[in-house]
Amino acid sequence: MPKLITTRTRIADLGKPRIVVIGGGFGGLEVVKNLRGLKAQIVLFDKFNHHTFQPLLYQVATSGLETNSIVAPFRKIFSRQTDFYFRLAEVKAVAAEENSIETSIGSVKYDYLVIATGASTNFYGMSDIEKHASFMKNIVDATKLRNRIIRNLEYALLTEDAEVMNSLMDFVIVGGGPTGVELAGALTELRKNAFRKDYPELDMRQMDIYLVEASPRLLNGMSEKASAKALEFLEEMGVHVLLNTAVKSYDGYEVELSTGKRLISRSLIWAAGVKGNPIDGLNPESITRGNRLLVDEFNRIKGYENIFAIGDVALMEGDAKFPKGHPQMAPPAQQQGRLVATNIRRLIARQPLKPFRYFDKGSMATVGRHKAVVDMPGGVRFQGFFAWYVWMFVHLMAIVGWKNKVFTFFSWMWSYISYDRSNRLIIGRNEEKLSPDELKGT
Repeated sequence: MPKLITTRTRIADLGKPRIVVIGGGFGGLEVVKNLRGLKAQIVLFDKFNHHTFQPLLYQVATSGLETNSIVAPFRKIFSRQTDFYFRLAEVKAVAAEENSIETSIGSVKYDYLVIATGASTNFYGMSDIEKHASFMKNIVDATKLRNRIIRNLEYALLTEDAEVMNSLMDFVIVGGGPTGVELAGALTELRKNAFRKDYPELDMRQMDIYLVEASPRLLNGMSEKASAKALEFLEEMGVHVLLNTAVKSYDGYEVELSTGKRLISRSLIWAAGVKGNPIDGLNPESITRGNRLLVDEFNRIKGYENIFAIGDVALMEGDAKFPKGHPQMAPPAQQQGRLVATNIRRLIARQPLKPFRYFDKGSMATVGRHKAVVDMPGGVRFQGFFAWYVWMFVHLMAIVGWKNKVFTFFSWMWSYISYDRSNRLIIGRNEEKLSPDELKGT
């Protein structure tokens, strides 16, 4: 079969301003949407052909949602937007002096560039954990984690060695932020409901779920009240929460903790931190702590007039309420995306730019059925049943596409009524095979 050789992006020069957006996450999506109707050429680059609603990846990993419930193809989202082009490619570098980018399918010129490349998992230099741990940054990661969770239970049925069985049934989650808390709660509900029915030969009391957090409390970005209530919920559900505890090493079987304690588990799920994904070619001075790009109050990268960065990859200094930069969450990215689109319009019209002012709408996290915590502006805080419904409504409305909203709603209603999660499937190759000796424990 002849090789496919691609050396051109096939994007014609229409004589209009060209705005290139790198990354179709929350921020990138808002930029493109809010440039609709502008007499300009909009080009979106992404390594995937779809947008992923990342806050619900953990539900895909724990069999609560189908993969297609939280993804939406870019071409469908922007099918009615004229002068829009999508290219499936990886952006390698920026050549700012030439106003162009180098991609895996060739080079592209731009008049305005928006970098919305988000963040990747931060393993803090621990290569052993990076090699052996599971993590969730995209739909592929979530599917692999679901495969691992279910496959471990299948393998646990095949061994007569108690230690091997426990290593397959026990799960260690590292990171007490919203992702770690929500994942721990979802795994606990799987253990309590679906797994008891699926695996009657296994004693589900032997399935231990650990949540390891290096700081003194959970949900550090939320109030003390929310943190304490989340801890109470998790402990009521049977999660072993280890605070003031860090992971020192992991070899795929044994977890070494900073307290000296060792946990035996074949599944360590890393939710302990992220770092920015900057593009090569920019001034080294523009990269600051957390591997993020330093931007001014207009989200322009320091030292550049026509290159913007938004969302998780950007760090804006000067906001007194957020001296360490805005939180790496969807709302700041979306608000920055909308403002950058407005400012690009103003640049083209030769008007002064508007500075970014983040409006904090609050934070929330769910732990399980009827268990959630919500912090609203103005010190309004509530937990429990009502907070759970608020969490569901906010996330449902934020999902891209009405079809996805409907799928998610009915999946949640079915799970609520039946206490069941239907998507307990192992999809893909059997990556984690155990040898006969491992199953015997020899």
